[in-house]
Amino acid sequence: MSLFRQATSIASSRQLNHFKSCFAIRSMASLERINTDKAPAAIGPYSQAVAVNGFLYVSGQIPVDPTNQELKLGTVAEQTSLVLDNLKAVLEAGGSSMNQVVKTTVFLKDMNDFTAMNEVYAQKFGDARPARAAMEVARLPKDVSVEIECVAVTAKM
Repeated sequence: MSLFRQATSIASSRQLNHFKSCFAIRSMASLERINTDKAPAAIGPYSQAVAVNGFLYVSGQIPVDPTNQELKLGTVAEQTSLVLDNLKAVLEAGGSSMNQVVKTTVFLKDMNDFTAMNEVYAQKFGDARPARAAMEVARLPKDVSVEIECVAVTAKM
């Protein structure tokens, strides 16, 4: 057997073993659904967050007061503040924190509100600087001005 064929055979064998181990890890992974009364209840067939393989996937949060489930419309800055408080509550319920957020996605009703949202966002995240995407959308649930979702790491594996 040529040296090239031997190297290819070894590489293929390693790749196959890596694939098998990744598949085994993923197939054994258990999903943990996160629910807390310190954030708004889900208003549909979804979870506030799902933890799996050391990551926490947090559903989009909107400015709803978790104590009474009432929508709190106000300025974009006020809405963003409540949205990030709700996000923080879900993160904490899932064993994570704002400092462990890897990525956020910000949905804005009007991109002209980006600066107001961004000022509150910077205050709430402090020195943490997760990756982020921000986009204007045609409409958000309950006609709010901002919704934010995120992915974070957790200590749970």
